[in-house]
Amino acid sequence: MYNLIKSNCTFVKFILKQFNPTYNLKTLDKNEKEHLTPEMALQILKNGNERFVNNLEADRNLLEQVNATRDGQSPFAIILSCIDSRTSAELIFDQGLGDIFSVRIAGNVINTDVIGSMEYACKLANSKLIVVLGHTKCGAIKGACDFVELGSLTELLTKIQPAVYAEKTTPTELRNSKNLQFVNNVSAINVKKSVQAILDRSYILEQMVASGAIGIVGGMYDIETGKVDFYEDIHH
Repeated sequence: MYNLIKSNCTFVKFILKQFNPTYNLKTLDKNEKEHLTPEMALQILKNGNERFVNNLEADRNLLEQVNATRDGQSPFAIILSCIDSRTSAELIFDQGLGDIFSVRIAGNVINTDVIGSMEYACKLANSKLIVVLGHTKCGAIKGACDFVELGSLTELLTKIQPAVYAEKTTPTELRNSKNLQFVNNVSAINVKKSVQAILDRSYILEQMVASGAIGIVGGMYDIETGKVDFYEDIHH
């Protein structure tokens, strides 16, 4: 009983530190993560993004985090985002070494390798949350909107085009990359389709979500403000 109380107190202190950037935030260890729910994991990311937007990044000793994670890692979330140089998940959510798994691919599209990485993170490394993160003014989305063909990029963009066709609010003459509202509409649809594709294509992850072991949520990063808006409630 004492150990349980002690571990819970340690975890509560960690959560409280998320609200105070003057603390030296340390990497969440395996024991602390055991008490984490998907909702708590999401809140940690929201708190981190708020710090980022307000230029109040937490104080971290990165060398200390290197030493703390040298024998293993215990990331609490896995984030799929675009390769865009402005969308580094560790920076956007103000996380340190060993805190999150980061998967990056143009247009944050889903393929077998991405799903396999998520299965590893959640089933084997015990991550609590999957985030699919799109962003405004996405170049890959623009390419899909314009039906660009270029080497192997062509195949990647075909994975986004179902989202282009699913956008029904924009008239034909305005359905191109010059219309940023259209581009951002398609980005949002693409994120939501990716979330559903993960659940449809991975029995392992679908079952973990159904049991409440993990959560999955989509979000959009605004490259002009630095803010992340998450879509609807977390799936669990």
